[in-house]
Amino acid sequence: MTHIRKAVFPVAGMGTRFLPATKSIPKEMLPLVDRPLIQYAVDEARAAGIEEFIFVTAAGKGALEDYFDTAAALEQRLTDAGKTDALEALERTRMPEGALAFVRQNNPKGLGHAVRLAQRLVGDEPFAVLLPDDVIRAPQGALSQMVAAHAENRGHMVATMEVPRAKTSSYGILDVSRQNGRLSFAKGMVEKPQPDQAPSTNAIIGRYILEPSIFGRLANLGPGAGGELQLTDAINADLKEVGVMGFQFEGERFDCGSVQGFVQATAAFALDRADLHAELVAFLRTRTAPLRQVA
Repeated sequence: MTHIRKAVFPVAGMGTRFLPATKSIPKEMLPLVDRPLIQYAVDEARAAGIEEFIFVTAAGKGALEDYFDTAAALEQRLTDAGKTDALEALERTRMPEGALAFVRQNNPKGLGHAVRLAQRLVGDEPFAVLLPDDVIRAPQGALSQMVAAHAENRGHMVATMEVPRAKTSSYGILDVSRQNGRLSFAKGMVEKPQPDQAPSTNAIIGRYILEPSIFGRLANLGPGAGGELQLTDAINADLKEVGVMGFQFEGERFDCGSVQGFVQATAAFALDRADLHAELVAFLRTRTAPLRQVA
């Protein structure tokens, strides 16, 4: 049994970059090939041994709750029609009774604020945080990789990847004191530094394993960058007492909070499918051939 049993999913964002689609459905329910974004994050958490799933939501996110509920009428119709493949596809949306909890974030004030709202449900144990916008394609789930590393190196742990220095202002960046394989031991974290001020190019992305002491830091946290409660500020405040590590996961990350990243992820995951690969490759070749000729 894993020592990380609970995971928090901050899903209260409005998804304005996907309007008008997100006018009527949550961004997390947008389909990436044939699964909504939230399913990829939940599947990754399940594979890492997570047993309790805590969603920090907002108004208009009811579809998230409905998605993981039983659809008795639909399942009966599929059974009557003998559509076993469709029934099997629904299986991955099933969650054990009592495994899901929903907390309403009425006035979003940043990622730190969202995590703080989960304190009562998390309790006094280490927990994971997954941002569904960050979809990771990997031979082993990024969170599974982190959980294994965290079992041997306790403290706060953040997933990291190398980014071009010109893009450091889009990420939280680690100030690294020493490196040990995929682990980076940090002496600090900087939220969205300009390239000439970034202490490294080791960028934090949306997977965290946090010790329960983070809640005390969040309770005393003032507004940070953008006037929001920044989770990185709370982690920084815990640096000396708890320690902070970056874990450079094996895999490919897609920023599905952007339209460009979402389209790229759709292509990558579709190409992984044996039933879609050949026709998609042929289609893309016909579409890109004229561009090659022009170039």
